[in-house]
Amino acid sequence: MKKTIVSFALFCTSMAFSQMVGNDKDKHGCIGSAGYTYSQVKNDCVKLFDQKIKLTEVNPKGTSTSFTPVIFSSNKKKAEVFLPNQESGSVILYRVGKGKIWKKGNYILVPYKKYGYQLKKDNVVIYR
Repeated sequence: MKKTIVSFALFCTSMAFSQMVGNDKDKHGCIGSAGYTYSQVKNDCVKLFDQKIKLTEVNPKGTSTSFTPVIFSSNKKKAEVFLPNQESGSVILYRVGKGKIWKKGNYILVPYKKYGYQLKKDNVVIYR
């Protein structure tokens, strides 16, 4: 009888857990618990930690350092930056002219060194 009760309890726990994981789709159908976030530029669900371009916070506040992925549109006219605590999830920056500068409001994304980028806010580098 004791084995039956323990088995039943384990079964119920596993069923409850399976209902929670993957049951958190956002309005775009992206499953956050599986690591997916909606990208406006890609118009699809993406895993941020799998993106090729990740900028590291320059002056972290606290004990941890955050990173922000950058996704470019196929024609490089838009750059989507996923900033922590961003209400909309991301900020879309637009290329200025034909150069390699993307801007929106007080944010600017510019090339840095040979293959990198840096993100500035109010002309202060916040990610590199």
